[in-house]
Amino acid sequence: MTELIKAYFWPLIGGIVGLLLAVLFITFGFLKMLFVLIFMAIGITAGYYIQKTGILTNVFK
Repeated sequence: MTELIKAYFWPLIGGIVGLLLAVLFITFGFLKMLFVLIFMAIGITAGYYIQKTGILTNVFK
């Protein structure tokens, strides 16, 4: 089972992302979905920056 997941990791991630986008589109509509995706991108970027710089690691040690 893990070999199957390793072999098809990125296609599985793409399928899950596509499913989530479809659910968002059906549930919220296009503009609200776009709003959610923009804030998700901001959150991911902020999380990556925090991880890369180690700001919170220094604060919580």
